[in-house]
Amino acid sequence: MEPMATLIFTHPACKQHEMGAGHPECPARLDAISDQLLASGVAAHLLEREAPRATQEALLRVHTAEYLASLAARAPSQGYVELDPDTAMNPYSYVAALHAAGAAVAAVDAVLAGEGEAAFCAVRPPGHHACPDRAMGFCLLNNVAIAARHAIARHGLERVAIVDFDVHHGNGTEAALAGDERILMCGFFQHPFYPFSGLEPLGSNMLNEPVAAYTEGSAIRDLVSSKWMPRLDAFRPQLVLVSAGFDAHREDDLGRLGLVEADYAWMTEQLSELARRHGARVVSCLEGGYNLSALGRSVTVHIRALAGI
Repeated sequence: MEPMATLIFTHPACKQHEMGAGHPECPARLDAISDQLLASGVAAHLLEREAPRATQEALLRVHTAEYLASLAARAPSQGYVELDPDTAMNPYSYVAALHAAGAAVAAVDAVLAGEGEAAFCAVRPPGHHACPDRAMGFCLLNNVAIAARHAIARHGLERVAIVDFDVHHGNGTEAALAGDERILMCGFFQHPFYPFSGLEPLGSNMLNEPVAAYTEGSAIRDLVSSKWMPRLDAFRPQLVLVSAGFDAHREDDLGRLGLVEADYAWMTEQLSELARRHGARVVSCLEGGYNLSALGRSVTVHIRALAGI
């Protein structure tokens, strides 16, 4: 198979956001990814782009004006402001969140313009727990939900698929997009586990698959083949967005699932083939993944599969 043009979006501001010593969602996550991409030789095949800031118009398609105003107003001049028990802002966090959301939007624009067949957004803070009206679970703005609504509003797409393979349920994405039949969201997640949601889907466009702790990759592959893929093929997506969390890796202490790099490569291959069958493009956005070695290795095989190298 010929390698496909694959883009990577990031911004220096995403490494300036941090939430205190010892917090697992740390700037070193992006270093672990870039180091592994360089060491593996994959970086040489990628077209790197600097992520712009998301516009207020794009943010308002998902988040309330009141929440956005409060988030901007609470950005500290020094130190930290706590938003929830797991989530804090430093002086750079809000700008980092704007670039993280902007990366997802710009990646959608780029792949739909034919600049690449796939894109990966190496950004933080992550997004899939961010609800329309509040921050949650390390997340400030819901990057993937913002990208989905942008694809519909600006590009006229009628069918956008979101796939979330983070170990935690993407409750914020579901809260923002449930009931919008132009969007189909498929996710698996460890249950019972934070954020203790997802058992009862909020809309018919949500395909939630809770799995027990210590579930291994073979069972996840069966789930993807039997549950996700038939529904996704019937949906015929024009764009596939991925909430790419790598904390279901067996080496990650923030979860208790048993995936390994080969499982992430296989899932990505399935999604890439789905996109090709339907003439769609793929945009993947970093979510979780906190064991730095496992994260770097897993993202590298994910991008290899996206790029077909």
